[in-house]
Amino acid sequence: MSRDICLDAIRSCLEGVIPAAIATADREGVPNISVLSQVHYMDPAHVALSYQFFNKTRRNILANPHATLQLIDPETVAQYRMRVRYLRTETAGPLFESMKAKLAGIASHTGMAGVFRLLGADVFEVLGIEVVPGATLPAPVRNRSLLAATRRCCERLSACTDLEELLDRTVTDLRALFGIDHAMVLMADEAGGRLYTVASLGYRASGIGSEIALGDGVIGVAARERTAIRITHATSDYAYGRAARDSSLEAGGAGDAREIPFPGLAAPHSQLAVPILAGGELIGVLFAESPEAMRFCYDDEDALATVASVLGAMIHVVRQSPAAEPAPEDAAVAEPRGAPARLHHHAADDSVFVDHQYLIKGVAGAILWWLVRQHAQHARTEFSNRELRLAPCIRLPEASENLEARLILLQRRLTERCEVLRLEKTGRGRFRLVVQRPLALEEMG
Repeated sequence: MSRDICLDAIRSCLEGVIPAAIATADREGVPNISVLSQVHYMDPAHVALSYQFFNKTRRNILANPHATLQLIDPETVAQYRMRVRYLRTETAGPLFESMKAKLAGIASHTGMAGVFRLLGADVFEVLGIEVVPGATLPAPVRNRSLLAATRRCCERLSACTDLEELLDRTVTDLRALFGIDHAMVLMADEAGGRLYTVASLGYRASGIGSEIALGDGVIGVAARERTAIRITHATSDYAYGRAARDSSLEAGGAGDAREIPFPGLAAPHSQLAVPILAGGELIGVLFAESPEAMRFCYDDEDALATVASVLGAMIHVVRQSPAAEPAPEDAAVAEPRGAPARLHHHAADDSVFVDHQYLIKGVAGAILWWLVRQHAQHARTEFSNRELRLAPCIRLPEASENLEARLILLQRRLTERCEVLRLEKTGRGRFRLVVQRPLALEEMG
């Protein structure tokens, strides 16, 4: 048997477009052949098979760990035989969750949503791969080089000097270099068990400030398990969750609604969520989706995982940049004019309403309320990140404050939803609060 073929060279066979077959035998050597729902790539020496039923195949594997898989490339129809040996079964953790998500998409696509349920991920060692002789089709020509796109994107990210530039560069390059039309970057608030959107691409509404819980949908599972989650067919099992439940809340101007609608596609058929990590710390999630089935393959997953890795490292670098000196004296600014704008603050969740319309909550809401109070009491407009960190009423999380990300969120939210206030960057770690109308502040308890 030829040992020249490596698993990485035939990863397209593991996408589930054409089901694989598995041949097993019991202790007496009696063979059995079954169709597999999923063969999952783990690394160059291991695959995982979906364990869904306690059937003949399962009994044989537990009795005799050796098996043979038949795989077919969906583009060239080339066939391969892979010899494997069973090692263990995982019923929780990153591998299990990644396979569970993909199986949900396969089940939905094949009309088996009520039947397919992952019981475990059976891990196998790959012993050898051989080509099955036969006619094949020519390999398709790719419309872009993912390796070249990844290299260029990473080079551009490495040249960025602050968080806002990093976020803008990421979403810009996802479209320009990778041809991805719908994407977003979310930052993690592990203390609060949530992620919040700080940049997005291709949606009617940006959704800046929208939140999703750890473990909720493709994005939340990728964050919780710190592993890439890729779905190639539509499934309701991994919807965006409560944050997307009613996009009419904000559009309709419901006064006391304190949710920003999540900016996802109405009917995504492919989704890819990759955790952004730095030194083992969860920074956030890079997410892409498409209305096309099978839009993201293993190579796309590798490319975006590499981009996310560089993005995480660069976020760590800009966080470690020297803090700014205290802000200088206030510069001359135009006096606010017109009727007073009414700002209401609810202490329970630090939500802020402007003229009875919901704007922001949480840490970003606490920051805004502190800024407008400083302006109202002392006529201040110039501020520094350093003094925000020292303000006890803002209550920044100690483990991972993400102050810069909160300020970017607040700045973009104000630009989109508030004509009264604006934040302008004036230097490293410094910014200006621009007030267009007089402010009438009211604390609601």
